[in-house]
Amino acid sequence: MAPKDGAAAGGSDSRFFTTQKKGEMHELRLELHSTDRTVKVDAVKKVIASMTVGKDVSGLFTDVLNCVQTGNIELKKLVYLYLINYAKSQPELTLLAVNTFVKDANDPNPLIRALAVRTMGCIRVDRITEYLCDPLGRALRDEDPYVRKTAAVCVAKLYDIAPDLVQERGFIETLHDLISDSNPSVVANGVAALSEISESSGRDMMKISASVLQKLLAALNECTEWGQVFILDSLAKYTPAEAREAEGIIERVTPRLQHANSAVVMSAVKVILSYMDVMGGNGQPGGGPHAESIRALTRKLAPPLVTLLNSEPEIQYVALRNINLIVQMRPSILENEIKVFFCKYNDPIYVKMEKLEIIIKLVNEKNVDQVLLELKEYATEVDVDFVRKSVSAIGRCAVKLERAAERCIGVLLELIQTKVNYVVQESVIVIKDVFRRYPNRYESIIATLCDNLDTLDEPQAKASMIWIIGEYAERIDNADELLDTFLETFEEEDPAVQLQLLTATVKCFLKNPEETQDMVQRVLDLATEESDNPDLRDRGFIYWRLLSTDPEAAKLVVLGDKPVIEDDTFRLEPNLLNVLVGQIATLSSIYHKPPEAFVVRAKRVPTGGDLGVGDVGEEIEEGDEEEYEDENDVNEGGGDLLDMGGLSVNDNAARGGDGGMGDLFGGAPAEDGPEARMSKVCAPEKSGGIELWAGFRQVAGAVKLELDIRNQTSNVPVSSLAIQLNKNAFGLSPANQQIACNPPIPMGGSGRHSVELVSNPNMVAQVPPGQPASPQIQVAIKNMSTGLVFYFAANFALEALFASDGALERATFIEMWKSVDDSSELYGTVSDLPAASTDIDQVAEKFKKHRIFLIARRPVPNAPGQEVAYFSAKTTTGMTFLAELTFKQGVNAAKVCLKTEDVAYGVQAKVALENLLRS
Repeated sequence: MAPKDGAAAGGSDSRFFTTQKKGEMHELRLELHSTDRTVKVDAVKKVIASMTVGKDVSGLFTDVLNCVQTGNIELKKLVYLYLINYAKSQPELTLLAVNTFVKDANDPNPLIRALAVRTMGCIRVDRITEYLCDPLGRALRDEDPYVRKTAAVCVAKLYDIAPDLVQERGFIETLHDLISDSNPSVVANGVAALSEISESSGRDMMKISASVLQKLLAALNECTEWGQVFILDSLAKYTPAEAREAEGIIERVTPRLQHANSAVVMSAVKVILSYMDVMGGNGQPGGGPHAESIRALTRKLAPPLVTLLNSEPEIQYVALRNINLIVQMRPSILENEIKVFFCKYNDPIYVKMEKLEIIIKLVNEKNVDQVLLELKEYATEVDVDFVRKSVSAIGRCAVKLERAAERCIGVLLELIQTKVNYVVQESVIVIKDVFRRYPNRYESIIATLCDNLDTLDEPQAKASMIWIIGEYAERIDNADELLDTFLETFEEEDPAVQLQLLTATVKCFLKNPEETQDMVQRVLDLATEESDNPDLRDRGFIYWRLLSTDPEAAKLVVLGDKPVIEDDTFRLEPNLLNVLVGQIATLSSIYHKPPEAFVVRAKRVPTGGDLGVGDVGEEIEEGDEEEYEDENDVNEGGGDLLDMGGLSVNDNAARGGDGGMGDLFGGAPAEDGPEARMSKVCAPEKSGGIELWAGFRQVAGAVKLELDIRNQTSNVPVSSLAIQLNKNAFGLSPANQQIACNPPIPMGGSGRHSVELVSNPNMVAQVPPGQPASPQIQVAIKNMSTGLVFYFAANFALEALFASDGALERATFIEMWKSVDDSSELYGTVSDLPAASTDIDQVAEKFKKHRIFLIARRPVPNAPGQEVAYFSAKTTTGMTFLAELTFKQGVNAAKVCLKTEDVAYGVQAKVALENLLRS
């Protein structure tokens, strides 16, 4: 039975994550003071488990801290983990552990020395930093390599907190010394730390010399796989002095192409590609003293890249995205390996799509026949998106290879004969591009296309077919009748189809005016008088004016020669391609965007854990708010943001004079109420020279979207805007879609305007079960002066929705507090508060302005200087939020506990309280 007991005691720590009983904090405190080491270790594990699942156990800080005086390394690791997590909220108490850190940094056990230094580096408290420098300096020169490599990473963490201190203490120079260390792991961590510091500072800290270069190459053979990645990435940034040096480095790096870790392989490929440029040439056959060496390297690069395609689908996808860049720069590397990119039946769709892209890039006149056979086979698959992409690929082959265009057209015609709806439609779309690429060469197939008009029901396919009819109307006997069939449903068609119908009808009229005069008049009437689309209306007026004043000029404009479209297979700009190839094996090479497009570097304080060098001072935000103008994303899941309600400047002028709209939108209104927290939501380069700042607040019971409009570079004064909101979690929409800027805002000027928002049940976006409500409000704005539509997203401030009747009776508050299950509680700690936000009276006054009401306050038993305040708030839509805020005298932080039955909106309510505390 003994072994079973032993297993029960320590075999599985999952038992510590079982639901905690009420009152267990007191039991944990007693166990933490136990003299039995096993009981004490289990107690700390329970505390860590509670902390991991989000429970606030900061009240046990001093009790856990007392456990740090131990020789048990397991217990010490657990206590240090706890300290890292709560040091920011308890900075004064954390100082009590300094002596232990300093003592442990001199411990005979290298594991404890390294643990002490690593933990001090992870505690982002300024006063701890003062005590870190001396132990860190000793650790960097420690006799044990494990301590040295840990200290190297710690220097990067310290640089993020206090860069000047790192410079003063000479830690950068010490890192340079570590690159010459006898232990490869120490060298790798030194390189990683210097690389991270270089990224943070924007300066090159590596300074690779000839001697350093040899040390790096020597360590490359012996360090761990991730150490190899760091060293290879550093080598990729080094520029060899001459081709011979580059060739020597490549020779040392080439064995890494056979490594089992795909990250090492891709980093080695990056080094070799960058050095091949130094050796001369672009990798294509040609002259030059190193042409033969480049051709040999080209042959060596192909096998490792092909091998990556035998990995798991996820690794395949990453490899394919990188290969996509490589074949754009050096197609000769894989020009004979096109077959390995042919799709397998069990490939995931995301892998198939990437393979198709690479096939198109590698296709040439030698392999086009087998590629066409393969693509034709793909066009019979069951996945509609894959079939469409395959048909599109056939058209792109035709555009790319002039000699193969006729064979491609033949395959497309065979696919059209299948009469499969989506195949026919995609074929029509790509044939339009073929016509534009090779005018007056393949028009004989137009009759076949016209026979399939009935199968067209998608806007893009209809628009393509209408363009073909209009462009070649003189070759189609019944062109006017074909167009007339589309005109029957003109008002219901997509805007793209309407625009093509308008242009095609005008083309028909100019080519055959006698038979199509009535039809063109009808289309112009529909476009100018019946349509709400400003683009369609404007084009209609232009055509009308041209036709009525100078038909010959209309012919020159409408029937003029079109530029021949170009092959866009290699569509990345050369400069961008060079940047992305230099970023192979990073996220940039997957997104095909430079790092600055999706990474925002910002100082931040980690909440716990030794997250490694890669986390130093770095925060990745996929889609910065200024980058939000992605039309597909904005339109997804809600009302059509492009539907601006058919507003025109005339409509605006007519409505702006009554109904109080002048007060609502004219100038910056002088209204009472808390100011909105404004944030920049739209950069001028995205919106025609206009910079937008937005924020939300409540004035006299009405929710307002405040817009700060700044005309940076637009020559056209901003006089009238139209606004629309997408569906959102709060069901808000504008009471009026018009914004009149009176006076107009000239270049260099600005103006503040308020848009009243009202609750609309039809505008509520459903929150997925188990997920928090999204705070984003997606907005489309149209500049009526220029016709430009631009998009942005702003985070809604939930306090703008709080009602003035949110104060609860004390008994009601207590009853509601008890009725909400403890598992629905939301916890958080707000640190670095201004002095006014640590005084309950001042907090209550500030909250009251935002309709958050103080219900009660009381001191915390057995905790001198601590006080708890209870608040309630209710939204105009009926959601109630209860909050408990804990303050401690002399500490500029507060703990927040929030309860609500509307769990999906609890996070937004908690964020609202935290933002108000910080303000």
